[in-house]
Amino acid sequence: MHPYHLLLIEDDPAVAQSLQDGLTRDGFSVTWKSNGTDGIAYAQKSGAHLVLLDVRLPDGSGFDFCKQLRQRGLHMPVVMLTAQQDPLDKVLGLEMGADDYVTKPFHLRELLSRIRAQLRRAYGEFSGTDANHIYVGDLLLDLSSGQVLRDERPLNLTPTEFRLLAHLARHRGQVLSRAQIVEAIWGHSPDPDSEQTVNVHIRRLREKVERDPSRPELILTVPGLGYRLAALANP
Repeated sequence: MHPYHLLLIEDDPAVAQSLQDGLTRDGFSVTWKSNGTDGIAYAQKSGAHLVLLDVRLPDGSGFDFCKQLRQRGLHMPVVMLTAQQDPLDKVLGLEMGADDYVTKPFHLRELLSRIRAQLRRAYGEFSGTDANHIYVGDLLLDLSSGQVLRDERPLNLTPTEFRLLAHLARHRGQVLSRAQIVEAIWGHSPDPDSEQTVNVHIRRLREKVERDPSRPELILTVPGLGYRLAALANP
């Protein structure tokens, strides 16, 4: 049995039952909520490790509920589920704070792979008991807690944003292509959509860690190549 508890927010009972059965067979504990309001309320009190969130819900948009999760300080990974294949929907979900995006219809095996990747990155690599710290300018990355501090105050980063910043910090000064970032952070082969995902997350990350996001000094774009973290001295 996995030590992970998943929250499924999906309005279609047949889809929800099928997913709940498949995920339970794989050893996960799964709670199903049929609307966003009940899902948000449950997420706040349950300590779910990951949320599977449908885009179309009877009481509102999954994009808006994803935004609410982040605004309420909930940092568990969120995987959006949608029947839409418009790349703009994917970008919008990421803008609202989602960590990954799966388009229906999908194979359960694909979904399980993405769930495991998010759980591994959120609770595996950075969940050790030994405190590890990386300094980036005036930022302190605490790898044991998954927090980024500035002036001893935590910044409100999602798990994916934290992993992205930590990965850049581990390769400080090195240019990383979007394809390399996709493989390291999401754990699957890059494609045009996933490389666009990197751009969205970089933009969101800059909004949270740069003093002036319009003139980034930490996360730099290398035209035609990718991104690199400025080789700033530690304090």
